[in-house]
Amino acid sequence: MEDPAFEKGKGKGVESESKPQKIRFTLTSTKLQVLENMTSKLISSAKKENLKTYGPVRLPTKILRITVRKSPCGNGTSTFDRLEMRIHKRVVTLICPTDFIKKVTDFNIDPGVEVELHFTDF
Repeated sequence: MEDPAFEKGKGKGVESESKPQKIRFTLTSTKLQVLENMTSKLISSAKKENLKTYGPVRLPTKILRITVRKSPCGNGTSTFDRLEMRIHKRVVTLICPTDFIKKVTDFNIDPGVEVELHFTDF
């Protein structure tokens, strides 16, 4: 008589449930309002599926500054233009099974927002 653990479909390599994964979303944008809307969409879709969320963690704003002369020829008064670009970042971490990844990320990404995904086993 065969061992019941080795029956067809109940042996090695068959999982009844998918393992939870830690998914880290890094959202980057120069437009703050668009970035905040994207993070709220992501968190609300995760809450609908009853998933555990961490964040949004607001990382320090990176400010890129350039100072240029106003005069095109280089002569004349010493007046300068000071230009700057602010880069905002948010990090959201979700813990969910692989089955729910498609459901959570099923929304349109607004233009001007970059999204990076990092998957790790939990």
